[in-house]
Parts: sequence; structure tokens; C-alpha cells
Amino acid sequence: MLTGQLAAIVGSGHVSTDADVLAGRSVDHTGRYRGHASMLVRPGCTEEVAATLRVCRDAGVRVTVQGGRTSLVAGTVPEHDDVLLSTERLRELGAVDVPERRVHVGAGVPLAEVQRAAGAAGLVFGVDLAARDSATVGGMASTNAGGLRTVCYGNMGEQVIGLDVVLPDGSVVRRHSRVRSDNTGYDLASLFVGAEGTLGVITGLDLRLHPAPRQRVTAICGFDDLDALVDTGRVFRDLEGIAALELIDARASALTAEHVGVRAPVDGAWQLLIELCGDTDLTERLAGALESAALSGEPAVGVDTSAQQRLWQVREAVAEVLGVYGPPLKFDVSLPLSAIRRFADESGALVATHAPEAIPVLFGHIGEGNLHLNIVRCALSGDRERDLYSAMMSLIARCGGNVSSEHGVGSRKRDYVPMSRSDADITAMRTVKAAFDPDGYLNPAVLFG
Repeated sequence: MLTGQLAAIVGSGHVSTDADVLAGRSVDHTGRYRGHASMLVRPGCTEEVAATLRVCRDAGVRVTVQGGRTSLVAGTVPEHDDVLLSTERLRELGAVDVPERRVHVGAGVPLAEVQRAAGAAGLVFGVDLAARDSATVGGMASTNAGGLRTVCYGNMGEQVIGLDVVLPDGSVVRRHSRVRSDNTGYDLASLFVGAEGTLGVITGLDLRLHPAPRQRVTAICGFDDLDALVDTGRVFRDLEGIAALELIDARASALTAEHVGVRAPVDGAWQLLIELCGDTDLTERLAGALESAALSGEPAVGVDTSAQQRLWQVREAVAEVLGVYGPPLKFDVSLPLSAIRRFADESGALVATHAPEAIPVLFGHIGEGNLHLNIVRCALSGDRERDLYSAMMSLIARCGGNVSSEHGVGSRKRDYVPMSRSDADITAMRTVKAAFDPDGYLNPAVLFG
């Protein structure tokens, strides 16, 4: 009966109960976590999303929302034979409003399409990720994604200036404004950004765009000492024109050299990728900021586009090799810069104790203290994996960090939220959830479980 009702809403070709299809949709991006779904539904517009939610709620079935399925914390993995609601058909891409520097897009539009549309209009979109070809803007807003340009433009929340969202009861909120200053009532758009689909389904977004810089300079610097790299990162973090500030460890560079032929152009146990953007030549500013840095050798500098792309390849190739030995165990962590050295040392010791054959690879956005620890060649499972995961979460808390920075909580980290949020804070969040979704049927595995 439910299948027929949903087919009547979205069309029979957009509802599937095929076991192979559901199995492929019930595993997370890393391949480590699997769930169970009863049906896949792919609405084609906001109204179809609303009708789908109303039918599912009335039938008493749970719904897990899926975008590009690039979550690294099992945020789109169903646990209760859920109906999977995919936003992949919400692909509207409006005309770029150049004078107002904004564009309206459907939640299912991949990031790369937004970037191309902005670029064709002489503008840039402020968020960039390695998964740009598959990550969708709706999912990115739901997790408040950051990425490679956060130090310059901020997270996804800074780019969202309006949205369409379907609430769990099937009603639709359309929050759009053409003015830049709008202080009328609650800032509902911000409430849904970072809510990981627990409060409603984002179906469309107004996105802020930015002027394209006329000049760029990119550099990779090598360091023997991590503290020296962090000190240099502090200098660049607050420098005018900073556009990217990325940490890469030598273990990551060794993997990219071995498996994809991308070698680091500098020596050192740690590497720092720096990019400055602006309207004038920035090479002197780069040189001045590096003058007192404790480098292990001369930096590699790219001024022209092809040289810059070669340097960026060093950073982006890391994502290509993380799964070379099977699904890695991933940690997305936000740390005070002063704690990064301690975390690097103690996390390495934890890996050596729990998984001696594994390779800990550390990289990420040093400007925000947002680091990604990937444990490659990690064969742990069951209780042994949980023991390492729990020990790492405890280390993050002892270092004064947050258990989630830009990937969200999903279902993988829900048991560790109390390490970063007080009981009163969690109670307040649960109250908000209950107000929007009293039946608790929407994204039930995420955040609270």
C-alpha cells in the first residue's frame, strides 16, 4: 500500500524496493557502516517531498534523507528499515544574479555545478571540497560543511542566505529575502543549517557568491617540527588575502607518491599548503610572512595557474589514496591550535597500541584547527574498533577539542556528543527536535539515535 501511495506522488519509476538498489544505498561513503532500508523514493520537487513525508508519517515509517551520500559519519545510513528519501532529482539551477552575487539552486545540485555556474559569471562559490563532483549543496548545508576555503569564506552556513525546507508534518517553509538586512523574527534558515536533516528536508537554497580574485599565489612549505608549522599557520591565518591553509603529513605524501604518482615538492615531516588571493601581486606578502618561519628547505611556489594546480594536486591526491588498503577509520576533529602537537603525538600512540599495522594519516584545515585523522590499513572491527574509536574521542575531549567539526555527528558520533555539549545543551536540542518532529521519524539514527 505504501509503495503505491508513494508511486502516485513521485511516479512509479522513482520508487524502488529492489534489494540490490537498497543495499547499495544503505552503506556509507567509507564502506565501513551498513544499514537496512525498505524502499527508495526520489521526489522531483518540493511539493513531492512534502507529500512523501506526510504519507510516511501517517504510515508510521521512518525516513532517512540522502543527498550525494558523501557522509563520513554514517549520516545517511538507515537503521530501521527506513524509507530512503533521495534529493538527487532536485536539480534546479537558477540564473546567477551577478549584481546581487547570489543564485538559487535545488538541494540535489552537486557542488561542482554551482562552482561552474559561478565561475562562468565571473564569481566564486565560497565552499570547496574534494568530493565536489558528488556532494550536494543540500547535504552540505545540512552538515554545515567547511572545506578547503573556510579560512577565507567560512562554512556553508555563511553561504546560505535563504532556503526552502519541508518540515516533518509536510508543511513547507520558504524563507527568501532580496534585502541584505532582514531581522524579522527567528533566523530559521540558520536553524536548519547543521541540523543534519533532523528538523526538516532542505529542498532549495539561495547561495551567496563572491567576487573572483584577480591574483593568486600558492606555496607548499616543508617543516621538520609540527609546532613550527602551527606557528606559521597562526601568522597566515590572520593575514589579509589568505584563501587556503592546509596541513599535510609526510605519511600522506608517501602514500600519494606510491599509489598515484603525486610527490610532495618539499622535504619535511609536515607540509603546509598556503594560498593567498587578491587584486595585486601577492608574492612579496607571501615571502614576508615566511621570512621568520622555521622551514626545512625552500618552499615550492606557484604563480601561474598550471603551477598552482600542480601544488594543489598534492593536497587533493590525499583523498584518492585513503581507501587503498580498504575502508579507513576516519576522525573529523576541531582542536585549539595549541593542542595540535599533543593530539598528533598521542593519537599516533593510540593507533600503535590498538592497531600496530595501521598507518595514521593527518591532514586538514589548519586555519580553523579542523583536522582529519584517517587510520589507513585499519583491519579492526567490532569491539576492537569501538575501543579505538572511544579512546580517540576521549583524547579529543582532553585536548579541548570538539568531536565533530565539519562532517557532522551522523550516527557514528552520537554517543560522544556529551563530550562536547552539556546536558542542558543536549536537552535543549532534543526539545527543538521534539517541537518539529514529535514522532521522531525523520532521520531517526542521526544525532540522538
